[in-house]
Amino acid sequence: MAILISSLSSSTNRTMADETERRRPNILVTGTPGVGKTATAAMLAERLGLQHINVGDIIKQHKCYDGHDDALDTHILDEDKLLDLMEAMFQKCAADNIGIVADYHSCELFPERWFDLILVLRANTTILFDRLTERGYNDNKRSENMEAEIMQVVLDEARESYDVDIVQELPSNTKEDMEANVERCRAWAEQWVKDNA
Repeated sequence: MAILISSLSSSTNRTMADETERRRPNILVTGTPGVGKTATAAMLAERLGLQHINVGDIIKQHKCYDGHDDALDTHILDEDKLLDLMEAMFQKCAADNIGIVADYHSCELFPERWFDLILVLRANTTILFDRLTERGYNDNKRSENMEAEIMQVVLDEARESYDVDIVQELPSNTKEDMEANVERCRAWAEQWVKDNA
């Protein structure tokens, strides 16, 4: 079941009142459903010693819904509730000197200040079609997600929402791609720590 994002609210303009100077990077892994966001984020968290935040799981666990759209058979996201929960997580991780790797299929709702690197995973449409079919997506849902990938909706959203210098488009077709992406991020994170120590 998809989740609609209600219009942006003032939550995105919050400031961390007592923000601790971060010494570890925060990374967002985003992309169309089925491109491997959660698997990549989990591997990054494990290899880099970062806290993995699966945003979809937080939404479900804390019922961050602002109603239901019957026509689309989907929940409407309560952005304020989600961002308040995540703000507390980011503050705690910063205070504990722990970086974050978060994954979600959208990125425009998160404050720009939260992330140092945005990874937009992309997949070949033949591979993506098979992955979405394996997940049991119905024809409508699969078609909508395939169109989003073809039209690079998430990549464009990331480039419009964040400094283009921190947005990286990466292939995610094979396990070898995932390994290469994680290795690139490991090298980037090590440099980030040196530069921000």
